[in-house]
Amino acid sequence: MSLLVQSSNKKPTSMRADALSTSALNTDKNAPLLTLADISYYIGQQRLVTNIDIDIAVNETVSLIGPNGAGKSTLVKLILGLIDPTKGKITAHQPCYVPQRFTVPPILPLRVQDLLGQADKQRLTPEQRQFIFDNLSLNHLLSRQMLHLSGGETQRVLLARALLDKPNLLILDEPMQGLDPDTEVWLYQFIDELPEFLRCAMLVVSHDLHWVMKGSRRVICLNKHICCEGQPSELAITAEFQKLFGHHYEQPYVHKPHACEHHAPSELL
Repeated sequence: MSLLVQSSNKKPTSMRADALSTSALNTDKNAPLLTLADISYYIGQQRLVTNIDIDIAVNETVSLIGPNGAGKSTLVKLILGLIDPTKGKITAHQPCYVPQRFTVPPILPLRVQDLLGQADKQRLTPEQRQFIFDNLSLNHLLSRQMLHLSGGETQRVLLARALLDKPNLLILDEPMQGLDPDTEVWLYQFIDELPEFLRCAMLVVSHDLHWVMKGSRRVICLNKHICCEGQPSELAITAEFQKLFGHHYEQPYVHKPHACEHHAPSELL
């Protein structure tokens, strides 16, 4: 899968036109930014995902969870247009994807500023771009090689690269993987408190049940089909959820915006 993927603003990808449509502008402000309608994907007789129906509204954040082999990666590839659904229709308005892994070949001299420089400079004002650099603590990393960054630093750079394109829909694939607890808390708060000019719909794919159940407002549980969905407190008591994950869960964390400023953990600065 590509390391960072953004849909074309001009036309859909190479998928069938009836399977996927993309648009940079959503003319109906009340229309979902992502719609999966009766999506299934088969390889031969193997059914990877079946009968998936999902809507994500403007500025809505949804977490997608499921055990290994549940079809989470397949669903992301379908949304991005990297594979064709066997049946169903996908509509995604300007999705941007932040991967869980970013591997740079040792022979490739790729600096942070080179990667960030690929973003469309017309999407944000210079002041808005600087806000991202400052709040993700990137200024001192700009001349560094991507190959030499820590996991937390890489995650911040990839998130910045996506936000610089001001996406309507942001797909975060295991954003907390490999991060220490302090960085996890900081990253969640940063995502949850984005300023108005960066607000967008988000699909957060995660296997971190602890984080999802504390930090999400809407959760979709996938196991080749949608087993259950809803608010964490509602989801955790369903038979489907308990069958997959057991009875160990915590009451959901409800984040309340406050006046203090959040900065990257000091050990990463």
